[in-house]
Amino acid sequence: MLTVHHLNNSRSQRVLWLLEELGVPYEIIRYERQPDMRAPKELRAIHPLGKSPVITDNGNTVAESGAIVEYLVETYGNGRLIPPPKTPERLRYSYWLHYAEGSAMPLLLLKLLFNIMPKRAPALLRPIVRKVSSQALTTLVNPQLKQHMAFWESELQKSDWFAGNAFTAADIQMSFPLQAAAARGGLEQGHPRAMDWLARIEARPAYKIALEKGGPYEIGR
Repeated sequence: MLTVHHLNNSRSQRVLWLLEELGVPYEIIRYERQPDMRAPKELRAIHPLGKSPVITDNGNTVAESGAIVEYLVETYGNGRLIPPPKTPERLRYSYWLHYAEGSAMPLLLLKLLFNIMPKRAPALLRPIVRKVSSQALTTLVNPQLKQHMAFWESELQKSDWFAGNAFTAADIQMSFPLQAAAARGGLEQGHPRAMDWLARIEARPAYKIALEKGGPYEIGR
């Protein structure tokens, strides 16, 4: 049976959701984050990098969110959750599938790190770290994040979903960046289409079932 190596409160929640949307049977092996929020070393027995999400299926070990989504849709989708080939919607689908981790998440991770660094710095260095972090956020991270959020808003004004007027796996892939932006990036300020999109994905029955199976998921409001 297909196995999801599921790290709590992580991107692997999207994999559970996709499998529920596709109606694919699966089992979950759970891993808990360490106090420093890193994945436990046991995950390295599944994949050398020791990160989540990872799935095992029919002798295959697949890591990286985008690769997992492509594998599952191709193997079990039977044409579902993906636009027809050689259409504008398929091009948009491919773009958002890779944009989520390639462009959006690095920026959101930087914001998280610069917010955390002053709190974890030694007391004597904390004022300096706070100043450097604040400057990085003000001059680099926040302006870029604002630009990306405006981009999402404009794209969702063109259609109900990221790849067109039909819900696809690209929307599942984009859920983590938008949820992260809503949690710590100010998405709720001036982005009504994006916030409506979030409400609609979180209302989907498969999303709710995956959440029940996956356990606590703080970034998913």
